[in-house]
Amino acid sequence: MTEDIMTIREMCDAFGVTPRTLRFYEAKELLFPIREGQKRLFTHRDRARLKLILRGKRFGFSLEEIRQLLDLYYVGDQQETQLVRTYEIARERLEDMEKQRQELTETIEDLKAQLRWGEKMLASMQSQAKAG
Repeated sequence: MTEDIMTIREMCDAFGVTPRTLRFYEAKELLFPIREGQKRLFTHRDRARLKLILRGKRFGFSLEEIRQLLDLYYVGDQQETQLVRTYEIARERLEDMEKQRQELTETIEDLKAQLRWGEKMLASMQSQAKAG
C-alpha cells in the first residue's frame, strides 16, 4: 500500500466516518475509489473530496449541492466557477442559519416566559392549598 492509497478502514479512521458512509458517497457519485474486487482503494483525490463533502455537510449543504460544486472543479478555469458558486451557496446558507438562529432565540424567550408564568401559577396554587 503506497502512502497515496488508503483502504476503506484507513479512510474511516482518518475521517471519523463509517464504511457505510463511504459506500453511500460512492453510490451518490461523490467519491470514486479504485475497485479491486470487493476492495475499495481511495486516492489523494478521494481524500480531498471527502474533506470537502464533510465540510459541506457540516455547513448544511445538500448532497446535490456538494456534488455540483465538486463537479465544477473540472470546468478548466482554475476553479473560479467552483469558488464563485461555493461562495453563493455559502452566503445563502449563512443567511438561512442566521434566520434560524433568530427564530430559535425568539422561541427560547417565549418558552422562558411560559415557564415563568407556570412557576407563578404553581406557586399561587400551592400557597392557596396551604392556606385552605
